[in-house]
Amino acid sequence: MVKLDFSKLDGLVTAVAQDWQTGEILMVAFMNAESWELTQKTGIMHYWSRSRGKLWKKGESSGNVQEVKELRIDCDADCVLARVRQIGDAACHTGYRSCFHRVVEGGAERVDGVLVFDPEKVYGEKK
Repeated sequence: MVKLDFSKLDGLVTAVAQDWQTGEILMVAFMNAESWELTQKTGIMHYWSRSRGKLWKKGESSGNVQEVKELRIDCDADCVLARVRQIGDAACHTGYRSCFHRVVEGGAERVDGVLVFDPEKVYGEKK
């Protein structure tokens, strides 16, 4: 297995998920050593959820899985670029295709994207 440097960010590395065909950035998350190994072994993106403090297989709740097409690591071995096939229409837990669906223009924010699913129906109400 390829080695990453997990020593710089409390045992985590940054992971950027990019649509392998369009180049669209879908999301940014974190990986620990276990999620990195599982991703390589299964060909499906796994991450470490800092908010939940646990391993997370992308799409385990929503069905919006990310199939790995290519993994790239940066020169310092502390960041992963995952070129993925997004299975399901949304990569973002808010129901949008990309987590980067908000645009800032002149100090104001606007949504640039279509809501693909209702997160309350998929994940339940947040408390």
